[in-house]
Amino acid sequence: MAGKAQRLSDEERDQLLPNLRAVGWNELEGRDAIFRQFHFKDFIWAFGFMTRVALQAEKLDYHPEWFSGYNKIHITLSACECAGLLEWNVNLVSFIEQVVSMT
Repeated sequence: MAGKAQRLSDEERDQLLPNLRAVGWNELEGRDAIFRQFHFKDFIWAFGFMTRVALQAEKLDYHPEWFSGYNKIHITLSACECAGLLEWNVNLVSFIEQVVSMT
């Protein structure tokens, strides 16, 4: 991530959050973060998804919070640098949704 990370403005949030909600992402109560839980056919599908997202996150030098169990992955996106949501959190969501659509 080159440059200083900045939080989404209220206007940007108002514009972007409805689109994120429409694909299953929700705001995390008590934090400026979004989350989504994914369900897969089995452990191998879940692990493959997690691996693809991990490789992209590493390229972005960003490491989401996630929890996994057999065929479920719970991902939370926020940015520690500014304690809030950033544009690149939204970009990672776009990547994640592309990966999900291929599974």
